[in-house]
Amino acid sequence: MDKSKSFNVRKFVMLALFTAIVVVLQSIGAFIRFGPFSISLVLLPIVVGAALNGMFAGFWLGLVFGLVVLFSGDATVFMGINLPATILVVLGKGAFAGLAAGTVHKLLAKKGRTVAALAAAIVCPVINTGLFVVGLYAFFWPTISEWGTAAGFTNTAAYVFLGMIGANFLFEIVVNVVLSPVIVRLVQYAQERRATAS
Repeated sequence: MDKSKSFNVRKFVMLALFTAIVVVLQSIGAFIRFGPFSISLVLLPIVVGAALNGMFAGFWLGLVFGLVVLFSGDATVFMGINLPATILVVLGKGAFAGLAAGTVHKLLAKKGRTVAALAAAIVCPVINTGLFVVGLYAFFWPTISEWGTAAGFTNTAAYVFLGMIGANFLFEIVVNVVLSPVIVRLVQYAQERRATAS
């Protein structure tokens, strides 16, 4: 087998592996809750997969993340309010978070692998959470306002940031910033050793 075919097969296998990890982590993550929402441990393989396989791999992994969220029932409460908007927000935030992670990694790779992986690890949760907030504001704000009032908040934005996403976002960004660059570097090191050995 020539080297280009071997490389493509390896990338395909790696993408399939990361896809499986995304499905498993999101399925398990649905049971790990911080407040009313599950923690997205799944952003870690999205960042790593995007860094190793490119921006379209990141897009695919983020899209898979969104599909699992939709089919797991994690977004059921929003589906009952506005089904098309829920689908758009859930699929869009995941896909664009992965795409952004891959794009940032590619743009910064010449500055250093660690810098590129660290930037991708920051961008992914920021885009994921940012698009979620935009979606809440655009499609669900009256309902969110009612939830905030019921939870004792007089300001809906405060409820969104303190009651819904604050702790989740901090957890996601810390996990990504600490682990993503290390995992990316380890996999790249293993690939380089394998390439020099063959």
